[in-house]
Amino acid sequence: MAASSASGPALVSAIERPSVEGRDATLTTPNKALAGAVAVRVLYVALALVIFVLALELLTAGASGAGSLLSKLAADGPTNLFGFGWLGAYVMLSGSPVAATSLGLFSGGAISDLESFAMITGSRFGASFMVLLVGFLYYVRNQRNPDGLYIGVVALLTTFTIYTPSLLLGLLALDQGWFDGINVGAPPGLATLSQDTVGRVADGALDVMPELLVFALGAGALLVAFQLFDRVLPNLEPPGPRLERVLAFFHRPLTMFVMGGLVTLLTLSVSISLTLLVPLSMKGIVRRHGIVPYVMGANITTFIDTLFAAVILDAPRAVTVVVVQMVLTAAVSLVVLVLLYQPYQQAILGLARRLTASRRSFAAFLIAIFIVPGVLLAV
Repeated sequence: MAASSASGPALVSAIERPSVEGRDATLTTPNKALAGAVAVRVLYVALALVIFVLALELLTAGASGAGSLLSKLAADGPTNLFGFGWLGAYVMLSGSPVAATSLGLFSGGAISDLESFAMITGSRFGASFMVLLVGFLYYVRNQRNPDGLYIGVVALLTTFTIYTPSLLLGLLALDQGWFDGINVGAPPGLATLSQDTVGRVADGALDVMPELLVFALGAGALLVAFQLFDRVLPNLEPPGPRLERVLAFFHRPLTMFVMGGLVTLLTLSVSISLTLLVPLSMKGIVRRHGIVPYVMGANITTFIDTLFAAVILDAPRAVTVVVVQMVLTAAVSLVVLVLLYQPYQQAILGLARRLTASRRSFAAFLIAIFIVPGVLLAV
């Protein structure tokens, strides 16, 4: 009996307290899952980087063929390339692939630095269209609530009015050589490594395919690379409760300016960061007066991926083109934010209200943002 009663508590204790080995196995299961998820993300990043570099090499190798196509389209000069970049961003629903393509064309000698600069700026104009598109979807889904359209129009007007002076200043700066002292190439050994690996693939493709087809292949690879990046980069749509609580405190212009820049830097996509404005504003997290500085900040850090592409190409002048874009856009934005913010914001919000007040005025605005880049491409 004594043995039996002694074994009883021991048995109960064993049942109530799982073994150390069992606890360890339970604890390590989430860790293994996390490690697996991290490994998959790392694999996606590595694959995306390889495809991204390959795409740039293909674009450079096939630039002559694309240059011939641009000649047939009579696309020549900053004005034409500005319109081309603007429409190209509409087609791809993103400005980053178009901006990277312009650097490939420049690196391959198909276009000049001024034309590349103009094409990149055009791609920024077109990238903001995603906000209007998402706003339209909210308009359809939310019983014809025009707030989504209003947010999209504000984003477009802010982009247009900030980038237009930075475009003109940038063309002057490049022409006069104000930033010629910036001479940054790829890190030592990176250009050689790229040329000895994916560069050979691009050269092999050029041996068996027409230049224009090689260029098209590079553009397709660029889209694939950005899709892979989207799989691993943070997706803040819709925002989580923690982000909503944080953003609820940010209503000052300077804070929203910094927030727009940080979100774009985090996602490496101005399309994503600006698109966030629609749900955030519809929920009242971002107030209407915070939209303008948010867009201004986002439009600066959006050039980070383009700068990376310029460095990978080992084309110092291409780096100069992107740096000019970033510096002058930041300068114009800060001047407006510090000295002209109140009248500027009132003008943007007031014009946006008028453009979304009726279907006729909104339709006229929609037609204009498609006709203007078409005219610029055709002149």
